[in-house]
Amino acid sequence: MTAPSSHGLRVLVVDDEAPAREELGYLLGRDPRVTAVRTVGSAADALKALDADPIDALFLDIRMPGLGGLDLARTLTRFRDPPRVVFVTAHDEHAVEAFDLRAVDYLLKPVRQERLAEAVRRVSDSLGSTAAKETDDDETIAVELAGVTRFVPRSEVRYVESQGDYARLYTAAQSHLVRVPLTTLEEQWAGAGFVRIHRSHLVALHHIDEMRVDAGRCTVRIGDDVLQVSRRHARELRDMLVRRARPGRDA
Repeated sequence: MTAPSSHGLRVLVVDDEAPAREELGYLLGRDPRVTAVRTVGSAADALKALDADPIDALFLDIRMPGLGGLDLARTLTRFRDPPRVVFVTAHDEHAVEAFDLRAVDYLLKPVRQERLAEAVRRVSDSLGSTAAKETDDDETIAVELAGVTRFVPRSEVRYVESQGDYARLYTAAQSHLVRVPLTTLEEQWAGAGFVRIHRSHLVALHHIDEMRVDAGRCTVRIGDDVLQVSRRHARELRDMLVRRARPGRDA
């Protein structure tokens, strides 16, 4: 995975509206972590720019004539080492698709300087991160099964279901009942990427395969299991998934 230039980030702004791309290019140019900014008005020109020069990240509009931003992002997933993608749009209904395409961030127009700075930080962190970070400090949970004590790595736990004062841990192969309330695990495992999606369920973000909203009902798919997401948790979960996604990871 390509690391950013030692002299800073090289970014490409893609927007068919000249005022919008010039303003975004200006704001990015003011960020000390960004040392090279190019702007183009179409996805086709973006592909030409990517072929000509190394680019660390695209700040990409979604709705453009011809090849749109989502289409361009899908094309980039076929690259061996694709640039990071930050969507910049006036429309918030495409955030789930952005997550599916491993977007680093999703900004709504008009873009505020401080929000843009956060997106740049995420791009920089993503470029410098490794998969090893996800397995650091992996806790081991002791579980009892037919009089035998087994040890389950926390990283293998896909989600947790509340069962009164107990919690059931679900891995890919089986489930285990432990005498720990769900609220306790929620507090202890928050730093390991576990989030509450419902009063009955805690899920591991890195095990979520799909988030779907259908007729106002939000669900996530983890392997073959589909879990309901309560309305109060849906927006926060979607934002966390979009921010956590990394372009270039295996789908």
